[in-house]
Amino acid sequence: MSSPAAGRRTVAAVHAAPVFMDTEATVDKAVALIEQAGREGVDLLVFPEAFVPGYPYWIEAYAPLDQQAVNAAYAGASVEVPGPQIARVQSACRRAGAGAVLGVSERLVGTRTCFNSQVFIDPDGALLGVHRKLQPTYAERIVWAQGGGATLRVFDSVLGRIGGLACWEHTMNLARQALIAQGQEIHAAAWPGLSTMAGFQTVADVQIDAMMKTHALTAQVFVISAGNPVDRTCLRWMASALGPQEHITAGGGWSAVIHPFTEYLAGPHTGPEERLVTAAINLDDLDTVKVWVDSRGHYARPEILGLRVDHRPLWHDEGHRRWPSFAGEEGPETTDGRPLSGRPWHPEPDDS
Repeated sequence: MSSPAAGRRTVAAVHAAPVFMDTEATVDKAVALIEQAGREGVDLLVFPEAFVPGYPYWIEAYAPLDQQAVNAAYAGASVEVPGPQIARVQSACRRAGAGAVLGVSERLVGTRTCFNSQVFIDPDGALLGVHRKLQPTYAERIVWAQGGGATLRVFDSVLGRIGGLACWEHTMNLARQALIAQGQEIHAAAWPGLSTMAGFQTVADVQIDAMMKTHALTAQVFVISAGNPVDRTCLRWMASALGPQEHITAGGGWSAVIHPFTEYLAGPHTGPEERLVTAAINLDDLDTVKVWVDSRGHYARPEILGLRVDHRPLWHDEGHRRWPSFAGEEGPETTDGRPLSGRPWHPEPDDS
């Protein structure tokens, strides 16, 4: 029998802006936030959508033909997984003893194709895997390709069973159900500063609040939702690269930690103040919640309702992605992105 404290975790949503379009500086900032989390006893950090190198807000604000140069620059600023930038984050997690779910623009190796991805890292620095957003929303399709079912996964972490979705992917009820069916316990939700966009100023936070509480209750999971504010660095970069615009403003972001019965455990926090939105959770609470509703069990009604998920690889790296045990070591080919040995990828030791 587990001890009463066995399910207790301290988790935090990162409410912070990247160093916009500066990949290395933004990774530095992510590392600093992970180190801060370690000092503050945080077990798991969830970062906003596309934190590295920043969400491409210009796609909503400028004509597509004017975006060609900045879209090329964005692909160049995106990161490969695994890769040197992710290895730095893994090393930071290992030093701090804190896990992280990092939002990145992921570049497909050998191409200029990118995905809106979440990278899952355990407190020992192990790279658990990646989720690629299934359906980029509206103008996001200019910069990001569609993800496939091979990355619609819940990961076995030492902190619990963790999965995530990005932004309006939460409107895809069957995608949420796919995570429920895998026994998700902790949900990492990644968002941009949606309320800063023209037409969304009064509705974005209401929408996010509704979707986060819905998933908390219907999945019986703890939700950690992270959204970044838009800062002046972002606005100045866009103005310098593309000219004046009136569609994106400063501020925004919505970050919170929500209990499965939809109580706020921290937040919601909005606006330009950067902080870790931190809360204590207890996975043992799920036992009581699931007495009432268990969407993987007695509330599932599988004889009436069913879900089909195609987990087959969609992109060329998903069927045989190599996850070396250590940076620089070749790993065996797999069918689902996991090493045949069962070991996730750890970066080379970094005791700096």
